[in-house]
Amino acid sequence: MIVLLLGSGGREDALAWKLAQSDRLTKLFAAPGNPGIAQYAECVDLDPTHPESVLAFAREENVGLVVIGPEAPLVAGLGDLLRANGILTFGPNREAAQLEGSKGFTKDLCRRENIPTAAYGRFSDASSAKAALDSFGIPVVIKADGLAAGKGVVIAESRAEAENAIDDMFGGSFGSAGAEVVVEEFLTGEEASFFALTDGTTVVPFGSAQDHKRVGDGDTGPNTGGMGAYSPAPVLTPELEARTMREIVEPTVRAMAAAGIPYSGVLYAGLMLTAAGPKLIEYNARFGDPECQVLMLRLEDDLVTLMLAVAEGRLHEIARPSLSPNSALTVVMAARGYPGTPVKGGPIRNLEAAEAKGTKVFHAGTALKDGELVANGGRVLNVTALGKDIGEARDTAYAAVDALDFASGFCRRDIGWRELARQRNG
Repeated sequence: MIVLLLGSGGREDALAWKLAQSDRLTKLFAAPGNPGIAQYAECVDLDPTHPESVLAFAREENVGLVVIGPEAPLVAGLGDLLRANGILTFGPNREAAQLEGSKGFTKDLCRRENIPTAAYGRFSDASSAKAALDSFGIPVVIKADGLAAGKGVVIAESRAEAENAIDDMFGGSFGSAGAEVVVEEFLTGEEASFFALTDGTTVVPFGSAQDHKRVGDGDTGPNTGGMGAYSPAPVLTPELEARTMREIVEPTVRAMAAAGIPYSGVLYAGLMLTAAGPKLIEYNARFGDPECQVLMLRLEDDLVTLMLAVAEGRLHEIARPSLSPNSALTVVMAARGYPGTPVKGGPIRNLEAAEAKGTKVFHAGTALKDGELVANGGRVLNVTALGKDIGEARDTAYAAVDALDFASGFCRRDIGWRELARQRNG
């Protein structure tokens, strides 16, 4: 089968690496790809946010399955166009992708279906949003309704900060994403990520992870797209996973189908584990980044087979996904200046020495310049390792980090710290 993978980040490098292991794969294209993905795929100059161009290429190359990595093409309706033209697609249609594309849409669904989540209000002007702050207390969460590249969420620690965030969003700081704002109750607990595969009817679990959003050690500094992750997340016990499926994920899939907009693809639930049980923070309509990297390292099944079963509505016909009981951990190497203005062009050397430590180094933001690998983004590399537990995976990953020669790069040195502290304290 010929497969077209869309995207250019670390998530897509991990997907390409796993797709390339399938016996069912005859050819892998990637658009636009990156130097890491080029090890497994033919990279083509194609913009995933231009649906007609993707369709034309898929037809010309007789592509049997399109795998949509990032969220923007999903929300733009690429899945609709491909499916309407008979091309199998992994990733939801535009209306279903509203689970990520509109926070208000998801919150309203949760309210209708009694899915546990934070109390909220939706507002289309600043004055009404500010007036509602009295009913939420401080801290309070202010969210731009639409896609904002992971940056449209403010946890306000004062009334003034909340009002400034509301003004910023309605003032255009996040473009059209801030045309509507959601004000939410602040939830207390520990965050975890839960993944499921669904074809719109059948839904099966696909593992858990914990991300590290802050740029600095000890969860300090500004939020980023993610500085590292590990899987599984022991804090999300089998009992809590079962509750998440029963109380959050399965009701969502049923509700979407009942509304005539079935959801097909991977459903990524960001959770807060509160004293009352898991509550939904938000949904993503694609694999997380860098959570995908650790999930792919643990996946023991053929990814093409899984994605085809989802795309063809046959998920009930195959065995549930099998993930290694071992732990996987990834450390993000970022360019100096991230998450502000990253320094581009810094040379990256000794990747072979790093991978000789027993890791897989995924490319997130790299480019080739005059034959040399250089940094070409904020998050540059994902140094990913598998171990019998999180401690072993961490040690292996950091040994590989230390073997790299990336002078303009940096990383957090404490990925996995929360779980490791929990283990030390019994």
